[in-house]
Amino acid sequence: MDPVSGVPAGARAVVVTASNRASAGVYSDRSGQALAAGLRELGFAVEGPHVRPDDVDELAAVLRDAVAGGADLVVTTGGTGLSPTDVTPEATRAVLEREAPGIADAVRRYGAENGVPTAVLSRGLAGTAGRTLVVNLPGSTGGVRDGLAVLGPLLPHVVSQLRGGDH
Repeated sequence: MDPVSGVPAGARAVVVTASNRASAGVYSDRSGQALAAGLRELGFAVEGPHVRPDDVDELAAVLRDAVAGGADLVVTTGGTGLSPTDVTPEATRAVLEREAPGIADAVRRYGAENGVPTAVLSRGLAGTAGRTLVVNLPGSTGGVRDGLAVLGPLLPHVVSQLRGGDH
C-alpha cells in the first residue's frame, strides 16, 4: 500500500487521451500529461497517455487492451462533450460490464460546485470491466484536476474491492 495515498501496492493505471487534434500533432496533449502526473502522485504506476483520435472503435480497442492487460484503473481525458466528434462515452459503454454512475455524477458536481458551470455538460461515464475501473474525464487540465480531486479519496477502496478485498 502506498503510505501516503493508501493505494494498494503495485496499482497500475492507464491514461488514454481522446483528441483528433492532439493525435494529429496539431497541439500537445496537456490533459493526458496532467492526468498521468496526478495518478503517479496518488501512487499508481502509469502507462500512457495513449493519444487516440475521436473514433469509437479505436478508443474501445485501447480500453479493452488496458483491461485485458490487468490495469487496475483506466482513465480517459477528452471526448466527453456534446460535439458530434465526442465519442468517448460510446466507446466506454461498449467496454463496461457495470456502470458506476455515482462516480461520473460526482465529477460533474464537483466541477459545477467549484466554478465551472459547464462541467454538467460532460457525458463521461464510469464503471467496471473485469477487475478494472474505467473513468471518463473532460479533456481539459481543469477537468482532470477536478476528476482527480473526486477520484483520489475513492481509489484506494475501489482498487482493493476490485482485487477481491472485503467491504
